[in-house]
Amino acid sequence: MKIAWYGRNLIAWTIAGAAVLSTGVQILDLPNLLKLLVPVICIVVVGFIVFFFRDPERYPILPPGESHVVIAPADGKILSVAEVYEPEYFGKSVWQVSVFMSPLNVHVNRVPISGTVEYLRYVPGKYLVAFDEKSSERNERMLIGIKNETLQVLMRQIAGFIARRIVCTLNVGQSVKAGERCGMIKFGSRVDILFPKSHTPVIHLRDSVKAGETIIAIPEKHLSHFS
Repeated sequence: MKIAWYGRNLIAWTIAGAAVLSTGVQILDLPNLLKLLVPVICIVVVGFIVFFFRDPERYPILPPGESHVVIAPADGKILSVAEVYEPEYFGKSVWQVSVFMSPLNVHVNRVPISGTVEYLRYVPGKYLVAFDEKSSERNERMLIGIKNETLQVLMRQIAGFIARRIVCTLNVGQSVKAGERCGMIKFGSRVDILFPKSHTPVIHLRDSVKAGETIIAIPEKHLSHFS
């Protein structure tokens, strides 16, 4: 199982701490039950941390060159599909699809379209629960604008009540391909993907999606060809 490099330091520290704690309880004069339970709990914690930072390979459904579709940027369930006014990047009404990531989902985020990164902005903020609609505007977040010859999208990595660390590996001017890794949000939260009304969402509320694989939206003129 491949592990995301974003979590390797935390995994190393967790393993070291678990080893010290498990060894310590064996040395000290403690009840036998405690000597048994502590190592078991440590193994469970280490196992969860390793599981959380898993990073499976993903492959976009469409072949290279398909620049007109929007791919899911995160694993999880569709929390909302709505028309919203986005003042900062688009300056107009657009579609917004929100993906909620539980602590059990893969948390590596992926680029939703091929193109060039033209906008990045980190916004400090609060840590409301991820399913609160106000979290898109009030929580700590990273804004990522990507554009190609036919489409532009805005991706929001949003920290939540548990997730308080956003990782973004992109730079302005960088060329990216749909489905490639671009960061993660540690320990659950949400990702919003915003795109023009020229495209139509092809997912529904509570659908499960996979980053880098599930198609989120296609041009309205191509709807008749989508199945």
